[in-house]
Amino acid sequence: MLITLVAVALLAFYVAWNLGANDVANAMGTSVGSKAVTLKQAIIIAGVLEFTGAVLFGHEVTETLATKITNPLLFAATPQVLVAGMVTVLISCGVWLQIATSRGLPVSSSHAVVGAIAGFSWVALGVGAIDWSSIGLITIGWVLTPLISGAIAALFYSQIKHWILDQPNQIVQLQEWIPWLSTSLLGVFGVIVLPSLTQPLTNFVIEQVGFNIPAYDIPLLTGAVAAVGLTIISWRQLGDLGKTEESIQSPVPNPQSPIPSPVERLFARFQLLSACFVAFAHGSNDVGNAIAPLAAIVYINRTGSVPTDGITIPIWILILGGAGIVGGLAVWGKKVIATIGENIIALQPSSGFCAELATATTILIASRLGLPVSTSHALVGGVVGIGLVQNLKSIKFKTLQGIAAAWLITIPVSAVLSAAIFSIARILFL
Repeated sequence: MLITLVAVALLAFYVAWNLGANDVANAMGTSVGSKAVTLKQAIIIAGVLEFTGAVLFGHEVTETLATKITNPLLFAATPQVLVAGMVTVLISCGVWLQIATSRGLPVSSSHAVVGAIAGFSWVALGVGAIDWSSIGLITIGWVLTPLISGAIAALFYSQIKHWILDQPNQIVQLQEWIPWLSTSLLGVFGVIVLPSLTQPLTNFVIEQVGFNIPAYDIPLLTGAVAAVGLTIISWRQLGDLGKTEESIQSPVPNPQSPIPSPVERLFARFQLLSACFVAFAHGSNDVGNAIAPLAAIVYINRTGSVPTDGITIPIWILILGGAGIVGGLAVWGKKVIATIGENIIALQPSSGFCAELATATTILIASRLGLPVSTSHALVGGVVGIGLVQNLKSIKFKTLQGIAAAWLITIPVSAVLSAAIFSIARILFL
């Protein structure tokens, strides 16, 4: 059994590796494409934040996926079938993510997991075991996510373009807009990240101090203070950047910076901050796609029964997932980052910032509506939305065709792979 666990742990690491190579482009692709950071800097920043998010907050999503992804009661009498199924999920997801990454195509690991589970469940228990309503919701999300994100990105960018970039004195205009940009950035990302980050402090105040405060008071206070602080710092930085340029209309290129405009350089800092939030949130959320099957198998091995309710995720599993994500990003992440950041449209920090803000807003709206959506879909839609505002001819539709084809076949390919592998495993081992 120890050999089996080691083999499954290696498989989970392999999936996390491929997930890091493919999905982390969602966090850093636009920042690299707009020259806000170099590829090396992006890999280091994303690596640290993805790992931190995975280890500190990855347990909740992992627990949900391990116990809610398929009806465990159907496997109560035959836990070894569920073990075999989860192994096939890991293999098929890892293989499909690796194929997509090798071609530079951003795909959804969440959709790959759902497709793989549908595939092995069909073979193991029949067509009735598949939750078709979930498949239907994902299909709706597949269509709506890029459309909504594209519309939001186009709205954001058109306003920034009209009120700042197309104005004769961009620096003065940006000074007036900085408070609104700071509030938008920390408002959207704060709702995603701050409740999880501040939960330990809220629990301490309630349990140890005895002060019964509403759950969102500390996140709101933290976000407000951060927005004011970011505004003041940005005003100061913009003043310093402006002093180095005699005129924004004829900027003097800075040999140390690939971004000549002081306005774009400030947007680059906003964009880097938003990318950090995306990386942290992604690590805490998507690590579950890689390690949930391992968590379920470890539980079955320890108790002899299938997990039917909440389970405790051992810290070594979270560390394994975080390490796999970082390794895959560092070694294989370049191709998908290049696709999102450079091969759809040419990005500036201002447009890249709008794409990331639109992505986060779309994911937030979808989460509130209970729609399962893909960060990859949202980010690509956001980048295309920017392209529509800039110039329709600037969009590289050939790249989009490849991405859309990969999206379309992710669920069926992972389902067929999983069904085939499970069928072979059942003949050989069950």
